[in-house]
Amino acid sequence: MEALDDIREILKYLPHRYPFLMVDRVLSFERERALSAIKNVTFNEPVFTGHFPQSPVFPGVLILEALAQSSALLAFKSMDGYPNERTLYLLVGIDAARFKRQVIPGDRLLFEVDVIKERRGIWKFDARASVDGATACTAEVMIARNELDD
Repeated sequence: MEALDDIREILKYLPHRYPFLMVDRVLSFERERALSAIKNVTFNEPVFTGHFPQSPVFPGVLILEALAQSSALLAFKSMDGYPNERTLYLLVGIDAARFKRQVIPGDRLLFEVDVIKERRGIWKFDARASVDGATACTAEVMIARNELDD
């Protein structure tokens, strides 16, 4: 299993940038099979100024986005070489999403994505997010490869 300890390496695969990059490190990777990654949730993230100031909770929709980014990393890393700046994987579906616990500042989110299938550039993943072994979110994530037009 291969890891991506360096954020600069992740930036070569994902087009997302601050404040929307949701993956800090890839812990393990198996080509066309599985990937695990982490995000360190910190109080100084912009989302906490409004969600919710009196009791900060990391939004579920951003957990789903992080699972989608982890899925895209797996798809991109399964290709030969780095993607070009015109290639994206877009989120096309979320099924069976369930939230089991709140995520708060100081938590370390672990993302685990496993390939269910891939066909003609459309990938489907079994995706899970957890904190300290406790499930925070589960979902099936679908992404599709997209080439940007000029």
